[in-house]
Amino acid sequence: MSEQNQVLDVVIIGGGLVGGLTALLLAQGGVQATVLDAAPVLDQDKTLAVMNPRVLALSQATIHLLKKVGVWENLARQQHYTGMQVWNKNGYGEINFGHHSEQPPKVEQALGAMVEPSVLNLAIQQKMLAEIQDYRTQVRVQRIERGVDVWLIHLADGTVLQTKLVIGADGANSFVREQAFIDLDVLDYKQAGISCAIKTAQPHGHIARQIFLETGPLAYLPMASLNENEYGYWQSIVWTLPDDYADEYAALNDQEFKQLLTRESHHMLGEVLEVTPRAKFPLKARAAKRYVQEGLALIGDAAHVIHPLAGQGVNIGCLDAAVLCDVLLHDRSRGVWAHEQTLQRYEHRRKGQNDAMMHSMSAIGWLETTNLFPVVWSRNFGLKLVEQQSMLKDAFMAQANGLSQLKHTRYAVH
Repeated sequence: MSEQNQVLDVVIIGGGLVGGLTALLLAQGGVQATVLDAAPVLDQDKTLAVMNPRVLALSQATIHLLKKVGVWENLARQQHYTGMQVWNKNGYGEINFGHHSEQPPKVEQALGAMVEPSVLNLAIQQKMLAEIQDYRTQVRVQRIERGVDVWLIHLADGTVLQTKLVIGADGANSFVREQAFIDLDVLDYKQAGISCAIKTAQPHGHIARQIFLETGPLAYLPMASLNENEYGYWQSIVWTLPDDYADEYAALNDQEFKQLLTRESHHMLGEVLEVTPRAKFPLKARAAKRYVQEGLALIGDAAHVIHPLAGQGVNIGCLDAAVLCDVLLHDRSRGVWAHEQTLQRYEHRRKGQNDAMMHSMSAIGWLETTNLFPVVWSRNFGLKLVEQQSMLKDAFMAQANGLSQLKHTRYAVH
């Protein structure tokens, strides 16, 4: 049966960071979305008692947007970082951004922040429970089909929702994308990422580090500690490896893995003293052929998944949310809602930029793992050149912080 034959303005499928941010930005603009979240209501104590193996590297633009919707100040824990260091194991090239800091930095001094996904999801969900009038958890969508000027969303409990606009924020294996018959380009890197939290003998000094090994990049990302006495000594690692290496390293016991990591990282923060259970995940780039259809838009991982090399995946998803909300609310003020040209404007502003980011990350990944002498020489020379040129470094940082991409939206930083 249909839910009172009511036609909703917008239904967002997916209640994670990108879907939640979209709902909260729309609510601020006077549009209440119906949010369908497959996840349950999170238990705060249980969520915060466990340290995640992975962290999300949030850019200044993402932090700005989270502040805008009142989520940032409710994060139970996060770790600002003030510098980045990137170098090659078998070369002489090195780039340094920002600075080392022994004391907890002020927000304005930070390049960004590392936040555990579970901690962020908890804060987003708590805000949605308070601000979104029709936020539904543990919802299973069975079918989505196009009707006459509306989309029909069939839920497992027999409910049928009608809406003028469906926003797919349901991740890399998007059901919305599948039901809309939007094709996907997939690039399998034949690699996997290993992630876990580690405690090191030396403090991180609020520096995010990445060393390029012959097998792929190894990143040490500062993270908040559950124990205040261990502040500054915990990191999340993301180690990109060929599939066979990843299988081998994932099978090691903790002692063997600690020794391997200490050795392969060149003791960059001394001995690895503790490791949490490891997670392994395949690395594939995905790009939807289209982001929009009549009355439908894809955002975040539903539209694109890039190599984790620069940690930008979550940030470009949040920029999707900001641009989509901006164009929707702009037209709303003129008495229009979810017009096809409005949605195409969103796609035009985001797809080219996201595709370029995806391909550049793929290219850098290849450049940094090949042993061909001309390429090794060129990349070392390139790193040295960037390190010596402040204008180039500033350009890299401007791209990474994402603020320029909010410039022509209502969320611009003034």
